[in-house]
Amino acid sequence: MSLRPPGVTPAGRGRAALTFLAVLALLLGGYGLLRADAGLTTRQVTVDGVPLTEVRADHDGAGAVRRPGVVIAHGFAGSARLMRPLADTVARRGAVALLLDFAGHGGNPAGLPGAGSDDTASRVALEHDLAVGVAHLRGRPDVDPTRIVLVGHSMGAGAVTRYAAGHPDIAGTVAISLPDGGDLPDARPQRLLLIVGGLEFPAFRDTAEATARRGVGRRVVVVPGVEHISVLFAGRTHREVAAWAGIDGAAPRPAARLVPAGLLLLGFGLGFVPLAALLTGRRGRRVGPAPDAPAPVVLVVATAATGLGVLLAPVLPTTRLPLAVGGYLTGFLLVTGFLLAAARHWPLRLFAAGPTPAAPAAAGGPVPVTGGRTPLRPVVAALLLTGYAGAAVAVPIHLGLTWALPVGDRWWLLPVVAAGCLVFLAGAELLTRGRSWRYAAVGALAVPALGGAAVVGLAPGFVLLVVPLFVVLLGWQAAWAGVLRRAGAPRWAPAAVGAVLVAWPVATALPLS
Repeated sequence: MSLRPPGVTPAGRGRAALTFLAVLALLLGGYGLLRADAGLTTRQVTVDGVPLTEVRADHDGAGAVRRPGVVIAHGFAGSARLMRPLADTVARRGAVALLLDFAGHGGNPAGLPGAGSDDTASRVALEHDLAVGVAHLRGRPDVDPTRIVLVGHSMGAGAVTRYAAGHPDIAGTVAISLPDGGDLPDARPQRLLLIVGGLEFPAFRDTAEATARRGVGRRVVVVPGVEHISVLFAGRTHREVAAWAGIDGAAPRPAARLVPAGLLLLGFGLGFVPLAALLTGRRGRRVGPAPDAPAPVVLVVATAATGLGVLLAPVLPTTRLPLAVGGYLTGFLLVTGFLLAAARHWPLRLFAAGPTPAAPAAAGGPVPVTGGRTPLRPVVAALLLTGYAGAAVAVPIHLGLTWALPVGDRWWLLPVVAAGCLVFLAGAELLTRGRSWRYAAVGALAVPALGGAAVVGLAPGFVLLVVPLFVVLLGWQAAWAGVLRRAGAPRWAPAAVGAVLVAWPVATALPLS
């Protein structure tokens, strides 16, 4: 005898459980972000076009005692928000931290000349923004102007070391993942701490050790088990930075914002499943009578399409988009997507194996449906889910990781990048006819193609920094695409939802040029 309440199905109970877990994750994430701000005061100003954020601990009589000042500079495709955990650490230990968004990054709408090329124009722009931040911090009434320490990551590490070399009044400098120190004077800056992740490319460690040998008062710290980005969230990194600035105090909490942001992402991700079922009515998609090509043929065609995409992307007009790396990536997605869509009709038609019967959801295929319904509902549902996708990726990233809101030219670049993603994902959907594992495999082929193009010089070298993010976004999108197919969403819905999901962080994080 079944104990199941009347009208309650296992699928319904599963959706209820996912809804509960999603709400719980969102509540815990929001609470965690509120806790991360406890005991800290922030003040945001814009000086000479540079967005600045001051972070200090809540202390009574703060103006009576002058504190050390720490200017923290982010790297390429980073932002002040990415460096906020370091600011929290030094602020809780009694210093005043100042974060800045370099030109073309974060909330700074100005373009960075030669973004990604490390040329003279780029260096001048970085030095200008850094000088604005240093001057502003020095002028604060609660900051000791003789105790200014500079901290930079990657591109920011190069900027702070060059600035400190020309300004001996800087009390200390910390360079995290310094890409190149060959142009620094042998004796300056003197108090230089070089931090590198143990899992970074060997060139970073070689640069740190070579730079340390060319001056006095320099030290190299290798943080084990972390790479180029995670080094920013390592407790060892935070302790070393605080010690170099001459401040001590409570143990650092570098993941105080990262973990709640992860919970928000988890909550949005889980919540998509019951929301899609609710909005669409959880009705399966019809399987058309079109023939299906063998899987090896599909993969060979997809490999050829991605190969042509990396070859043709450098000569497309999209390379002139004022978005570093983003122009190449958009061109690659457009070309590859068109080729994938075209291949659905030829040459795949030559290898057709005959009509494909409906495949059950458990086999990863579309779900057959019976009966009719008003066509307006799935369209409205898909549009609402597309908006949900934008919030799901933008809100957690912006609140807990890095800048994720459009400013300046990003407002029109976002739909352009989204169009490239839409063409690519729609082409993959057509080529694979919604077969989940084939669809995921086509997306996965783009990863080695882009990485290989960067290695051989067909694509900008900074594409290698984008590839890990691209992997995560494509995997996330493929999972949601499967949910939409099972929920009976329109055929264009996976591409539309996925385009927003993938394009948003790309268009808002890569530097304006």
